[in-house]
Amino acid sequence: MPFTQLELHPDLLSGLKELGFVKPTPIQADAIPPGLAGRDVLACAMTGSGKTAAFLLPILHKLIGRPRGATRALVLTPTRELAAQILEDCNDLAQHTPVTAAAVFGGVGMGPQEHALRSGVDVIVATPGRLLDHFTKPYARMASLEFLVLDEADRMLDMGFLPDIRRVLKHLPARRQTLFFSATMPKEIVSLTREMLKDPARINLERASAPAVGITQAVYPVAQKLKPALLLAILRRGDMQEALVFTRTKHRADRLQKQLEREGIRSARIHGNRSQGQRTEALAGFKSGKYRVLVATDIAARGIDVEQLGHVVNFDVPKAPDDYIHRVGRTGRMEAIGEAFTFVSPDEESDLRAIERVVGKALPRVTVPDFDYHAAPAERFEVPISERLAAMHGRKPMPRGRGKPKPRGAPGHRGGRPSGGPGRGHAHGGHASPAGGGSSPPRAGGGMWDRGRRSRPRRGR
Repeated sequence: MPFTQLELHPDLLSGLKELGFVKPTPIQADAIPPGLAGRDVLACAMTGSGKTAAFLLPILHKLIGRPRGATRALVLTPTRELAAQILEDCNDLAQHTPVTAAAVFGGVGMGPQEHALRSGVDVIVATPGRLLDHFTKPYARMASLEFLVLDEADRMLDMGFLPDIRRVLKHLPARRQTLFFSATMPKEIVSLTREMLKDPARINLERASAPAVGITQAVYPVAQKLKPALLLAILRRGDMQEALVFTRTKHRADRLQKQLEREGIRSARIHGNRSQGQRTEALAGFKSGKYRVLVATDIAARGIDVEQLGHVVNFDVPKAPDDYIHRVGRTGRMEAIGEAFTFVSPDEESDLRAIERVVGKALPRVTVPDFDYHAAPAERFEVPISERLAAMHGRKPMPRGRGKPKPRGAPGHRGGRPSGGPGRGHAHGGHASPAGGGSSPPRAGGGMWDRGRRSRPRRGR
């Protein structure tokens, strides 16, 4: 079925034709008709399935005939990169229409965002925390809102945004059309849908999580200490022209990117400790071909959209199978083909088995010819947290088991540290150093950052 059979506005069809889109993906074919009919939509949709157009097209179709000057549609999304990507897609789809759009997220100045909210652009794409900041001001009112989209709802749950979403809802008209998209449906998300949706069209709710059919998956068994050398060996073979590489932590992303640069591989990194400008430049450089490798933590798994991305590499096995699905979903998008390689060390085998149970098959093991799997690494890859903290404070790390207990009341004893001492909660305003792994550093506003799945983040901006 071509797009022409979906009864979309001719201006949207012209834009789709120029973008090279002729036939809707399955999620688009299922979600657009009820969206056009004014029904709420509850859809289970994976990354790379074309879901952004599935919710934007029916909204844009209806906005074309609406008067200008008031915000009519709000799209809530968990990360800055995803918000920027949705805005770009919206502008592309609406290129022949009078519809206007703007993004609202942290890490950048609030002035242009305030102007967009004051002027009433038709579509606002926002992260919850920064939007709540604006809602404290009288100019941020959405009394004319007609459409609400929650995109990547399960990721927002993972990042602790559920309370923020409920606070945002208090600022919106109860009478509206709501389109709700989530890759998975945990019980907290199901509960939220019951609060927000009225007799929704239900799409793909019984579908099991799985990578797109065009993705070739393979596992590369390797010792943890040899992972950097293995990645370099694969890159130097020439079969992998560009790659999005996922690491478990920000520290490992930093170390890997710097090691790749030393070896002559143009690369960039993106994670929660990077400024918005740095993250934007890294992603733009990767898309343009300036960087051959983009090293990322899971903050980017649902916010990077690169046309014809050929390879995703799981440098570390993700702890949750759903994270694996979303990582590898950055390739093989929109029914294209791609390859996803996962480096697995012996201590990660249990996590890999959990992933294989979810995807429903054992993934093939691959050995790289001529790679020495027993070699000693050229350098130590990961520096323990204790050493990083010690280096930052200019002292030698205390050997494990060598410390002597301090008498009660002495400096350094819990409860006896004098005011202004260098302990946790003083020198860094209540936060551990960025070099440490215990807490995230103060942020200029987020909406997107890197945290453990079980920790509860502060409000994103």
